[in-house]
Amino acid sequence: MLFALPQQSATENRERHDDTTVGGVISEHGLLDAIVRQLPVGLTVQDERGNLLLVNETAAGHFGTAAQTLTVSGAAIDAPLAPALPATAITEARGDRVVLTTRQPIRVADRTLTLSTSFDVTSQKATEDELSRRAYFDELTGLPKRTLIESHVNALLAEAATHSSFALVFFDIDNFKHINDYYGHAVGDALLVKIAKRLSGELRAGDMLARISGDEFLLMLSPVCSVLELVETVDRLLERLKAPMLIDDFEIFASASVGASLYPDHGATYDVLRHHADIAMYSVKSATKGGFAVFDSSMAREASARTELEQNLRLAILEKRFHCAFQPKVDIRSQEVIGVEALVRLYNDKGVMQAPGTFIELAVELGLIDELTHLVLDEVMSSIDLIDAYFGHGVSISLNVAAKQANDPLFMRAFAAALAATNCPERFMIEVTEEAFVRTTEFQTDILPGLREIGVRVSIDDFGTGYSSLSALTDITADEIKIDRSFVTDIHKRPRSQAVLRAIESLSEALGMTVIAEGVESYEELAYLQGATRIRYAQGYYFSKPVTFEDMQTTTTTADLGRGRTGERLARDHRFTQSRATRRER
Repeated sequence: MLFALPQQSATENRERHDDTTVGGVISEHGLLDAIVRQLPVGLTVQDERGNLLLVNETAAGHFGTAAQTLTVSGAAIDAPLAPALPATAITEARGDRVVLTTRQPIRVADRTLTLSTSFDVTSQKATEDELSRRAYFDELTGLPKRTLIESHVNALLAEAATHSSFALVFFDIDNFKHINDYYGHAVGDALLVKIAKRLSGELRAGDMLARISGDEFLLMLSPVCSVLELVETVDRLLERLKAPMLIDDFEIFASASVGASLYPDHGATYDVLRHHADIAMYSVKSATKGGFAVFDSSMAREASARTELEQNLRLAILEKRFHCAFQPKVDIRSQEVIGVEALVRLYNDKGVMQAPGTFIELAVELGLIDELTHLVLDEVMSSIDLIDAYFGHGVSISLNVAAKQANDPLFMRAFAAALAATNCPERFMIEVTEEAFVRTTEFQTDILPGLREIGVRVSIDDFGTGYSSLSALTDITADEIKIDRSFVTDIHKRPRSQAVLRAIESLSEALGMTVIAEGVESYEELAYLQGATRIRYAQGYYFSKPVTFEDMQTTTTTADLGRGRTGERLARDHRFTQSRATRRER
């Protein structure tokens, strides 16, 4: 019998049919006793002094004691439960199990007893813990996620009257996408794990490191007594990152662009401090990767200007406020125009023209460059007759394509289809930087053949400033190579540039590529190219500034201007005398 109330007469006991069976049939009391024993819920009853009056088998299992060791009355668990407690629920860990116990005072026969029920919630608790871990901790590195570090900072800010200054430090891993593309995502993941270990290797009790996105980490340093202490700490961490990391037999070097903000100097909320650390990081990344900067107000102004430009860029694409200007490629021996390069120009909401250097990279970063490139092609085709009238009938037209686009098969297939739909694809030349050829083989092996099939030619733009080496030319099957202006500027006074120019010229000639010298801005530069090289074609402000459609409409007087006459007019009408710095804008 599991349950007994004291001070009951024998008659009363007999009336309660306390025998478990009567004539082979389970008695009412026996039935109740069996049910209580086998309940899947733990059940106990205690008297006013905490002595156990009832314990079923499930409860005995929860408390780790064999059921038979618990007697009808007078026995107690190791630590007797408090009598007549208000209703309450607690979760207790017992060995490798977790038990949820609910206690409720009850009145029975003028007695105040404590009824307790217990449930094994080990599985539910494990599920909750796993969900919590996934919500607050990064599965790859084991570091806290954004939500947890934000909560930690907010808790710190709630103690504003008592705590000292702290810092938020934003780490952005440089060129991580290139590492993923070249070595594969498994190596990229392993690199992130190693970076996390290096950054967290010297954390103090008050510090916290979180991974807040793919290649971004946020470090809270608390306390921080001075900017000097902050700089010294971050410098040590950057030095730790510089050491090579061996992953799958690859020796990989990593660096990070880092920005920091200090409480209370740079903000009083998590969002503001995080935003200012982010701004400081981007100021580093846009200037020179791998450095560190602490936020200041000038960075906020620059970030505001960038945000304004971004909004203007999106609106300009939506409203089609882009226009083209065309700069001729000239035969320096005959002065004939042999082609033109289409350069995009953006007008802001006040009608002021902005040079591409202010928005092209941003368009690539924001994923707007594909739409912009199609807009340029549309504008070229809508004014093809005017282009022919001004520069010469059938003149070739060069269109710039970013390296990111060149290695995107979806974009390139769509763009090739758009070029084919013009019914004159053979007039077009795609200008890409050498990065498009060197970073992956996809452009060379998969995309280039499709362009050649429809008659589109390819030019390597800005050669000599990126990933190039002369040996790389042997693996590139381009039609044209444009020598970067940095080699052409003051070429008549720079023997080393002259030697490089001759080497590129000879190799390109041997490989059947046409050479274009970019950025010719003075008579001396042109004279050197004419007298000391075999280079035949050039482009630059010496011959013409980029010519807009408006320029063409105001200066063109006949429907067909021969190429020779066009070249002569360009050299005469558009040769500028302003400073070199002004002329270099493209």
